Formats: sequence, structure tokens, C-alpha cells
Amino acid sequence: QVQLVESGGGLVQAGGSLRLSCAASGSIYSINAMGWYRRAPGKQRELVARITSGDYTNYADSVKGRFTISRDDAKNTVYLQMNSLKPEDTAVYYCNAATVVTGYWGQGTQVTVSS
Repeated sequence: QVQLVESGGGLVQAGGSLRLSCAASGSIYSINAMGWYRRAPGKQRELVARITSGDYTNYADSVKGRFTISRDDAKNTVYLQMNSLKPEDTAVYYCNAATVVTGYWGQGTQVTVSS
């Protein structure tokens, strides 16, 4: 089992920045990749950014150049640095940890970007 706890969401004006954190605990040795997903009102959940155990990263086209995913293995934490935020980035952001057999989700953190 893997437990994930997100933090760092909030309200920010367009053009501002936020940093989300996701702390993992439990069977962290089994994690192959971690990622951030988001669900905007009335839309399906979508991948925002993902980082593998080998440090390969990929991003949604809509956030490339603005968001950066990183991790601190000493703290078992993954971060999502979000810059130049836009109103369309408003969503609940979820942390995900993927293992060979299953995936785990955090509880979600709300990000609201005002225009």
C-alpha cells in the first residue's frame, strides 16, 4: 500500500505561481512513476505531468513550458511547480503513484486561478 498526501493548492491570480507537493509513504519501493492529474469542472481527469523512477518526464501540451515536475527522494515527495497560471488551470489536482500492479491516488487539492 502507498499513501499520498497532497498540499499546496489555493487561490491565485492569473500569471501567478503555486507549488504542489505530494508526500508518499508506505511501500514506496514499489513505485515506478508518480504524476499529477487534474479534473476541471465538467471535464474528465487528465494527465498534467509525470516523472518515472528513471527521471523521465512528460507533460500535457497545455502546461509545457509553464509547469515543472520534480522529486526529492530523500523526502519521498514529488512537486509540481506551476508558473504563469491561467484561469483554465483551475481544477482539483490529484497525485498518483503507479506500481507494476496498480495505482494510488491522493485526496486532491483545489487550485483556483482568478482572471
